[in-house]
Amino acid sequence: MKKIVLLFALVISGFSFAQDIDRNLIYVDNQGISIDDFLSIYNKNREVGEVLDPKTLDEYLDLFINFKLKVREAESLGMDTVPAFIKELGGYRSQLATPYLVDNEVTERLVKEAYERMKEEIKASHILISVTSDASPADTLLAFQKIQKIRNEILSGASFDKVARAKSQDPSVKENGGDLGYFSALYMVYSFENAAYNTNLGEISKIIRTRFGYHILKVTGKRNSRGELKTAHIMIKFPKASGQNSQKDISVSKVKANEIYQKIINEGADFSEMAKQYSDDKNNASKGGELPWFGSNRMVASYENAAFSLQNKGDISEPVQTPYGWHIIKLIDSNGLGTFDEEKENIRAKVEKDSRSQMKRTILVNRLKKEYNFSINSQALKYFKSIPSADYISGSWTFEENKKSLMGTIMTLNSESYSQLDFAIFLTNTAKKSKIGTQVSVLVDKAFNSWSENIVIEYENSILESKYNEFRLLMQEYRDGILLYELTDEKIWSKAIKDTIGLNQFYESNKQNFMWENRVQAKIINCLNSSIALKVKSKISKGQNIEVIQMKINKKSPLNMTIEDGVFSKGDNIFVDQVTWEMGLSDPIIDNEHIKLVLIQSIYPPSPKLLKEAKGLITSNYQDFLEEIWLEDLRNKYEVNINNELWNILISGRLDELNYRKDPLESLDSMSFRNAFNLAKRFLGVSKNTTFEWRGAIYSTEQK
Repeated sequence: MKKIVLLFALVISGFSFAQDIDRNLIYVDNQGISIDDFLSIYNKNREVGEVLDPKTLDEYLDLFINFKLKVREAESLGMDTVPAFIKELGGYRSQLATPYLVDNEVTERLVKEAYERMKEEIKASHILISVTSDASPADTLLAFQKIQKIRNEILSGASFDKVARAKSQDPSVKENGGDLGYFSALYMVYSFENAAYNTNLGEISKIIRTRFGYHILKVTGKRNSRGELKTAHIMIKFPKASGQNSQKDISVSKVKANEIYQKIINEGADFSEMAKQYSDDKNNASKGGELPWFGSNRMVASYENAAFSLQNKGDISEPVQTPYGWHIIKLIDSNGLGTFDEEKENIRAKVEKDSRSQMKRTILVNRLKKEYNFSINSQALKYFKSIPSADYISGSWTFEENKKSLMGTIMTLNSESYSQLDFAIFLTNTAKKSKIGTQVSVLVDKAFNSWSENIVIEYENSILESKYNEFRLLMQEYRDGILLYELTDEKIWSKAIKDTIGLNQFYESNKQNFMWENRVQAKIINCLNSSIALKVKSKISKGQNIEVIQMKINKKSPLNMTIEDGVFSKGDNIFVDQVTWEMGLSDPIIDNEHIKLVLIQSIYPPSPKLLKEAKGLITSNYQDFLEEIWLEDLRNKYEVNINNELWNILISGRLDELNYRKDPLESLDSMSFRNAFNLAKRFLGVSKNTTFEWRGAIYSTEQK
């Protein structure tokens, strides 16, 4: 068996040691992992502010080596070259790169702006004059003049509603007269939202340009956000799936809901107890029917409208019909919009998908152009404007036939030149999607702006691993994680499920570890009151069939007697736990306004669980068993070396000997804050208690 080899080096102290020492802490099959990368991953997995603990480091080192052994095995099997893997990793990289390819300061400003706007809802009507974004200047001007004339007409006293119905080009105007109803931030395109929130109640906005054309809007209402509600409910489900219930089904369910409602309102029954006893929503019945907080558009409309109509805490609605059944709703609490910290991540996710996200890209592109010395050859670009747009669109002008005249440089980025031919390929592909009659200057400028922006973003994207160490580590983490998942699934997870012979052998050898405790087969009988309980107990004592008893007792009300049947262990049911586990019927148990009887029908002594009864747990243990064997094989197959000298420096807290902190951070003041912050995180780790200095100010590496 190959053992972990400790690499010994000459003991050299001071910063000269840092310059000469091998910074690879671990070698797995001769592949080195640096102390910097090891600590970055370790710091990511430990508690914020936690000191480096040698014991914790030892434990983590063992886990880390196991992880890298599995990854190395996946690599040796060529799993990192499989097209499906490459495609999946590429998809993750696209997602992970996104935050690096926008201006995050703009993102934060947009998130805060959206939050402030979400405190209020706006009701508005609008008029649209359609014009496409690639329309000619003449067509664009004509559309602008139309909307300007309409605006002046309304400002002179014309009815907005009548003008909208007569002149708006919004297809829905015939039905709504231009009325958009109430909306809040992130519901409309950004320019439209800006106009809505910056126009006073009753006033007409300035002219707005969106991708749909030119708009004007009139603000007809403003109200505070409805916020969120905390409710509880008692649900009586329909017997069939939504849309399949007859009127009789609906009516029968309503009778039961009405009876519960009357007991709460007229007889003072406790809502929570009634929910526990009778609600068919078993996900929350045991909690008195309490549901999570919700706001607009998070619940079925009929439920939501009924809930928001409740005025005071404790108010209870009459039974409300939804597609799934009848609900009796109790208002527990209400909240307005949460704090910024509570809402910001949800808002940020919406901003990323919203039209305003283009601002983040545009500002980043402008910054990168400056950083990478972007320049344009205006004369080279002017050449394309001398060719009629129709020739581009029809395909009569092609870059293949004009290659000799397209050799000039049209732009440069970070000393790399891009030719007219590069742009011509993009231009002709773009032009084919344009409309006949598009003006050539519009076509060329739009295509060049799009092409040059793409080039800048693509260049930045291509160097993310070298520019941002945390991104390199994140990509490594995803790469290794995918490989580990695929191989572990093959070697452990799927094998444990498919290998029925091996699973059965493991179960037979270890079934003493999967035991049932004492159990009983019991019926828990819930009686509406003590009088009914006495009748039920008497009839059971006389040997009458319990289902027949229930049918007779419930003749007047389905609430009189209910039965829960099952096999119970200790702790499964509080009422079964309260009685002596002997065959027969228990004494009555008071349960607030109700009475419980427990009928024990069978008593089961401790016994091994059958494989089918605990297959999930047994399979999980079998997987652990398979993994132990696999790891032993991998340690025999691949040599693992640890740099003992470097390890001793780490566990004794002498990282200064590696120049781990000093030299890389000496030049922080000469960098942008973004680069300084990223470098500090890399070399110091992330913690609110870890700080670095930049241009005279102190910052935490956990700062966001």
